[in-house]
Amino acid sequence: MKKSFWEQYKMPILLLGGIAIGAIIGIVAPGFGTKLKPLGDIFLNLMFTIVVPLVFASIASAVGAMVNMKRLGKILGSTVLTFLVTGMFAGVCVLIWVNLFSPSAGTTIQMGTAEMGEMQSAGDMIVGALTVSDFSQLLSKSNMLPLIIFAIIFGFCVSACGGEESPMGKWLTNLNEVIMKFVGVIMKVAPIGLGAYFANLIAVYGPELIGDYGRSMVVYYPLCLLYVVIFFPLYALFAGGKLGLKRMGKYIIAPAITAFATQSSAATLPVSKEACNNIGVPEDVSDLVLPMGCTMHMDGSVLSSIVKIAFLFGVFGMEFTGVGTYAMAIAVAILSAFVLSGAPGGGLVGEMLIVSMFGFPAEAFPLIATLGFLFDPPATCLNAAGDTVASMMVTRLVEGKDWLAEKLSADERK
Repeated sequence: MKKSFWEQYKMPILLLGGIAIGAIIGIVAPGFGTKLKPLGDIFLNLMFTIVVPLVFASIASAVGAMVNMKRLGKILGSTVLTFLVTGMFAGVCVLIWVNLFSPSAGTTIQMGTAEMGEMQSAGDMIVGALTVSDFSQLLSKSNMLPLIIFAIIFGFCVSACGGEESPMGKWLTNLNEVIMKFVGVIMKVAPIGLGAYFANLIAVYGPELIGDYGRSMVVYYPLCLLYVVIFFPLYALFAGGKLGLKRMGKYIIAPAITAFATQSSAATLPVSKEACNNIGVPEDVSDLVLPMGCTMHMDGSVLSSIVKIAFLFGVFGMEFTGVGTYAMAIAVAILSAFVLSGAPGGGLVGEMLIVSMFGFPAEAFPLIATLGFLFDPPATCLNAAGDTVASMMVTRLVEGKDWLAEKLSADERK
């Protein structure tokens, strides 16, 4: 039975409606908008509290139930390859864009002084990104990559001790189902929560959007839209042909809107999971790709990092040209997005890396820290929505080009 338009797009429409009403309140009545902040914070906190158990249960149950370890290795390898390739495409795309439209043109920023902080050594960064010193630290959303590694190893052990038929395997499966029900309950109040959050956001930071940083936003926001319009359809066509493009267009809206409003890939994870299920991505793929994508798949962050670098070059009167400069910009952007995002304070560490690698003075740090905040909504939108598309691409690499047609045919026969 074919669903009506409202049934198909009910959640995206409600989310957009809530955000639009919140934005109007923030513009027209900023005082009232700031009073709605607690309501938005309650919703965000509910989303954040479910992230850690969701990541652990989904990964551990998927790995624990996987009898074919060769398939697991193929999924993990395809995931890393997909993240790197899409990151490279994003890097090349933004380099072309900033050479056409300078993000620093006409900027008259008065630079303040700020302590840049100490850069960690490469070894400390790796240790901080991959591990924690105590089990309790795994329960923090700030340590997502160590949690993912722990969940994968835990899943291996469950598989070695009887897999999904063992008591622990059954418990993990049931826990995963309960958590997804919990997510469904939270999403019923999402339009109200996101509306309240956005009302406060516009009320507090609205003036900055039309200030000296406006030029950079005029460059960056259309770039993100261009990337979505050009590259996402290409990725979907690769993943599942015309059928993949159609399914992506239908179900990617909800995670994109949620990510834009919350500015958090972690908070969007439950919505992305639901989108992948609706598209037809196998659960053992999405259960691994989506949590890894929260810390390692950052196309939007690659775009924003290079725009920040080009911005600083312009502000300090330096020429942003040359193969060496471009290569370093892409390397730093991918490193910041792919590795450092998993470390505590990864975003700020990435910005410190930009300042130190290119030899900018310490005063440059608060400039790109401000840009980082203003760029965050579309960057997170690309990151989180891109995780859903990446899940489709990984499935294509693991199961072959006809995976989606076979999945939908199997569902119709049930």
